Amino acid sequence: MKNLISQNQIESKIFLIRGHKVMLDRDLAKLYGVTTSVLNQAVKRNIERFPIDFMFQLTKEETENWISQIVISNSIKMGLRHYPYAFTQEGVAMLSGVLNSKRAIRVNLQVMRVFIKLREIISLHKELAYKLEQLENKYEKHDRQIYAIFEQIREFLTFKEKPKRQIGFKK
Repeated sequence: MKNLISQNQIESKIFLIRGHKVMLDRDLAKLYGVTTSVLNQAVKRNIERFPIDFMFQLTKEETENWISQIVISNSIKMGLRHYPYAFTQEGVAMLSGVLNSKRAIRVNLQVMRVFIKLREIISLHKELAYKLEQLENKYEKHDRQIYAIFEQIREFLTFKEKPKRQIGFKK
């Protein structure tokens, strides 16, 4: 199956908002080949499928932060009539049931694969960070032990010898 969209294109549309990796309604609509209003209408018709942990609307501050992070033209900024909706991985998965086109299904599969790959990468990074911390602790312990050995050696080197008694007669 030929990919409609590259992995990099999808990854560039994933943002971290409120501690969740999300995609915005306008980006998903572009990927699915529909307008943002069509996507949002389909979601509103099936709103029971999209609880708050699947989809949420950005606040004014979050929207301003998002606009400042990406370079978009004034015409696009002016086109924002409402604050965008953000879809978590689960929300994106639910979209495939709401948008019933072949393109939507194929794009959805690609998006889900990217989310899974990102999760694997994060998991790998956490594992590597844990192993690095273990190594640091191990070498920190070794450093303390080596330091103690050098301290003992220094004590031996600075040991003051008692003056030797002279042999023979003293005057």
